[in-house]
Amino acid sequence: MLVSTKGRYALRVMIDIAENSGGKFVPMKEVSVRQEISQKYMEKIMPALVSHNMVEAVHGKGGGYRLTREAQSYSVGEILRATEGKVAPVACLGCDENECSRKEKCQTLPMWKELDRIINNYFDSVKLSDLMKKYRI
Repeated sequence: MLVSTKGRYALRVMIDIAENSGGKFVPMKEVSVRQEISQKYMEKIMPALVSHNMVEAVHGKGGGYRLTREAQSYSVGEILRATEGKVAPVACLGCDENECSRKEKCQTLPMWKELDRIINNYFDSVKLSDLMKKYRI
């Protein structure tokens, strides 16, 4: 399993908005500068967060993004799934289109399923607010 740049940046963007909004809309340009993420790349991330109702957007002067709920209610897992799709350790667990013909007799599948469960449980246990506190540099 490899979390892409899109997923990693989405976490940084969500933390930045949580830390800098104070309930107000945070301009994308400010987030872009603080996080050293191009605005072009942010334009790829933000629609996924908006469509999953994680942030709301207002365009124009005084616009930007803000969280739709408190930081402690977001899990890392839901943010990654919104931007990455299913977070799975192997392709055969990633989506139905990659379903393996050996599924019924695969001796390693139970191990991969358990790893997938552990990964997702961990990501779901870490909250956005935890990242804001624990990993402050």
